[in-house]
Order: sequence, then structure tokens, then C-alpha cells
Amino acid sequence: MSAVVIEGAHVATVSGAEYPDGHVVAVDGRITAVGAGPAPDAPAGARRIDGRGHLLTPGLVNSHNHLYQWATQGLFADATLFEWLVGSYDIWHRLDAEVVAGTTTAGTAWLALSGCTTVSDHHYIFPAGRGDIVAAEVEAARRVGVRLDLARGSMDRGRSSGGLPPDAVVETLDGALAGTSAAIDAHHDPAFDAMTRVAVAPCSPFSVSRELMTGAAELARSRGVRLHTHLAETVDEEEQCRAEFGCTPAEYAEKLGWLGEDVWLAHAVHLSDAAIARIAATGTGIAHCPTSNARLGAGICRTTELLAAGVPVGLGVDGPASSELSGVVGEIHQAVLMARARKGPQALSARQALHMATLGGARCLGRADELGAIAPGRLADLALWRVDGFGHGVVDDPVVALAFGPPPPLELLLVGGSPVVERGELRTVSSGEAARAGRAAHTRLLQEVDR
Repeated sequence: MSAVVIEGAHVATVSGAEYPDGHVVAVDGRITAVGAGPAPDAPAGARRIDGRGHLLTPGLVNSHNHLYQWATQGLFADATLFEWLVGSYDIWHRLDAEVVAGTTTAGTAWLALSGCTTVSDHHYIFPAGRGDIVAAEVEAARRVGVRLDLARGSMDRGRSSGGLPPDAVVETLDGALAGTSAAIDAHHDPAFDAMTRVAVAPCSPFSVSRELMTGAAELARSRGVRLHTHLAETVDEEEQCRAEFGCTPAEYAEKLGWLGEDVWLAHAVHLSDAAIARIAATGTGIAHCPTSNARLGAGICRTTELLAAGVPVGLGVDGPASSELSGVVGEIHQAVLMARARKGPQALSARQALHMATLGGARCLGRADELGAIAPGRLADLALWRVDGFGHGVVDDPVVALAFGPPPPLELLLVGGSPVVERGELRTVSSGEAARAGRAAHTRLLQEVDR
């Protein structure tokens, strides 16, 4: 038996009460007790952690990411989304399994250092003959020690068919569905404490055919896994969708069977009131990516309206090439600011933003019974933040300190009760190793492009 006891922390359970001087007990990877004051029944031999001066939250859940983009940060800095994609695709089509192993190591390590315990990675670049990219990603995330929700993406509309990506990077319809099915076979784990899940995730309406969208939905539902895609990110996308399909992106998604409790959509910036109502009525989730949306000038997601309608909303870092190393804790801050820039100081509270970064993201991934809250029976994925130091100690409310201030020092990150970060240092791979892996991936990819 392995056990951890944290006492004296301000415990933000997210799903219920807060305990300003509380305790949490975890045994064999699951939370067994949470409440006020010292732990009444600490298991013999448990590791005891003094949480005084700290905020304890659930581990953060990143509901949308593109880890491979670690290798192409800082490029096309002043481009629109479509311009940025066109330029980036001419680099990304040289990805291989070695590059993806490096970007996943660096990206998941960076995210762990920002308090993230679960990463949903939307990977949709699969050039032919470039190794087993899916296996490389799964193994790298496992070494770092975070949970991976691999949204196995796909594209089958190259430039010759009116899409944005070069033909060299897209798959055939049958190849995309077969590759996705193979990823589910090899890596999807439906267990309660799974370290790896797989979702079906065609990239977006401007890089995917109608047949792939509908085929992907059929595949996911026949295999009991979730569906994910980009939607309504920019005005350009809406204009193209209206011109090509005679409807908005949200209407197009609904026509193809892409709204439902097993679906979450990335970005969803440009939604009408009617679209929000349909998304809410169908239980569809939204991954809000405030930093990336601002960096690319895409707009500001209507999170206030989405939450008011009852839509599950999580937070996503999006790709490092469009957010330049924002961590999940930074997206809490950005989400608050973006919402208030639109709708005023009551638009989004610190606790609502923390909910989005934890239980909201877990709902998007279909893991709300397992992750995202501190409650008995849930997995012991926990983040302990130091909030008594310079920059945070004068803020009496530690949740406000987390959301409004700079990212506080991360004292401890547990995944299933096992330490991944302690006192700001990784305990699985080293920060130096992760940084070198990311740099090597960047160098290898650009050398491949120059050949």
C-alpha cells in the first residue's frame, strides 16, 4: 500500500466545499478522505506533507493541445490562422516519430511543471513512411508521467481538393479511418485509472471531407470513444463554410452528427446565440484556448454565455507554436481577463476559471467521475501550489492569487498519488533532458525541411 497525507493546505475541491485548513488522504492512487483540519485516520507509513501556506487543487486538465508544435515556436508571428497554417504545413509535413517523441517529452514536461496532470493532444499530421508516430507519443508521455488523451486526428483534403494542407501530408479516407482504428486497438485504455485514452479527431472542416467527418463519427460511436475537432475558430472559417456548405460551422457539425455528449470542440470562438443553445442542448463540450485565440487574432470565445447555458467548458493550451509555452495555469489567468474584457468584472470569476481548468476539462474528456475534483473515490491527481511567498502572500484568497497573479511555485504534483513534480523540479525525466529533447526535435525537423 502507498499512501499520501496532505494537511494544513487550503483545499479547493472544485466540486464542493473549500477547506481553508484542510486535509486530503490518498491510498493506492485514489483519494480516500478530504475535509477540514488534520486527517483523522492517516494510514500507517503514509508520506505526510505539510500543506501550510499552500493551495491544493485538482491536477489541471488540458483539454486541447498540439504537442508536435513545440518544434515550430515563434514562426509566422503576425499571420492570420489560415496564413499561419499554410506556412506551418510546409514544415510539419516532415514530422517523424523521432521528432514527435522529442516534442512530446518537452511539451508534457512543461505542462507538468504548470500543474497539469492530464493532456489531451490533438495530433493530425501523419506523413507516410515516417515511423509509428502514435506509439512514440504514447511512450514519451508515459515516461514523463502525465495522463495522455490522444485525439488521433486526420486530414484527407489536400490543396488539390480545396483544403489548406499540402497533399503530401493528408491521408486517404480509408487510410485515416484505419489508422485511427489501429490507434484505438493499440492504446485506448477504458480503465478508471487509465494513463492513455484515444479519441477520434478529424482536424477541421477546411481540411477534412464530409465523408471523413461522418465516417469518424461512426467509428468513434462503434468503439465507444469520444469525438473531437476544431470548430468556429475564425471569421475566415465561417465565410468558407457558408460559401462551401451553405451554413455556419456549428450548423454543419450538427448536420454531420457532430454534436452530442460524446463530442468536444476546440475554440468555438464565433458562435451565435442559436449555436450556443444547440451546443448546450446536446451536451457538447468546448475547449477554450484564450492565449492561442489572442495570439492569432481569432477573437474571444463567449465563455460567459456558454457557461450560463450549461455547456461543459474546459481550458486548452493549444499548440506551443500559437501560444509559445503558455501553461495551463496561465490559461486560467487569460480566461478571466478575456471574459472580463468582453463582458465586465462579473463575466468570469477565479473559481469558475479554476473549474474550467479542472472539472470542466474532465467533463470534455468524459472523465468527470475520475478527474478534476478532490473527492473520495477520485484519482489522486493533485497540485499543491505555494501561495505564501512574494507576489502571492498579500492576497488573502488563495484561489484569487492563483487566477489573478503570476503562476505560483508548484510544490508538488501527484498523478495517481505518485510524484511527478516536487519543489518545482520534475521527478520522472529531468527538466534538462526534456529541454534537450525539445531542442533536438526542432533542429531535426528544420533540417528535414531544408533537405
